[in-house]
Amino acid sequence: MTIKVASYNIHKSVGSDGQRRPDRIFAVLAELDADIVALQEVDRRFGARATTFEAEQLEHETGYRLVRHAVRPLSSGWHGNAILVRGAITPLAGRRLTLPALEPRGALMIDLDVGEAEPLRVVAAHLGLVGRYRRRQAEAILEALAADQRQLPTVVMGDLNEWSSRGGCLRVFAQKLCVAAPGPSFPARRPLFGLDRIITSQNLEVLRAGVHHTPTAREASDHLPVTAEVRLSEAAASGEQQTATLRESTGTAS
Repeated sequence: MTIKVASYNIHKSVGSDGQRRPDRIFAVLAELDADIVALQEVDRRFGARATTFEAEQLEHETGYRLVRHAVRPLSSGWHGNAILVRGAITPLAGRRLTLPALEPRGALMIDLDVGEAEPLRVVAAHLGLVGRYRRRQAEAILEALAADQRQLPTVVMGDLNEWSSRGGCLRVFAQKLCVAAPGPSFPARRPLFGLDRIITSQNLEVLRAGVHHTPTAREASDHLPVTAEVRLSEAAASGEQQTATLRESTGTAS
């Protein structure tokens, strides 16, 4: 089974013209045609951190459902991070991660039923502006993943704010995970830097990854979305099949 994932910093729904227009964000999401989307900067930065779009309107316009993990009554996200799903994909469990930082930063870690033998774990994150804290934030995410004995297929995605193409937090993630390079995604009108990334566990195969570069996306936010198509690697899929066969032959329930 192939799953299309995407990450998109929507810049509080403010486009390159300075206007806050969530309708343009909805249009880009419809273009993406992804199964799972990680969003960053979904809420306003100050005060009540109110959302910049309504979940009901989002679902009506795009078919995406918001996985609700906000703690503030007017927010859609956790430190601005949100995860969207559509179709038969459903959330099973999740937790909010508080990341070490000078300014408030966090990540969402959600397990999703995608119709496979095991759930897909998705981490949505927006890392900080200071390099040493980005590295600490990457370490905190890896520690949270390692704390669970179940080594679920995992996708980490978001705006990593990493200007280096290989160093910094990317080097930290690469110690345990596979770091894809979709391409330059910032600034949207003339992308030069690959700040937005999709990172996968060893038991997932990235079939293709890229930047969603359309006229609508160039105007809707200061970042372009990045996408990837992933599937269980052949070795992992073979291991799952062998485990399932053993359970059937022995009558062991999972």
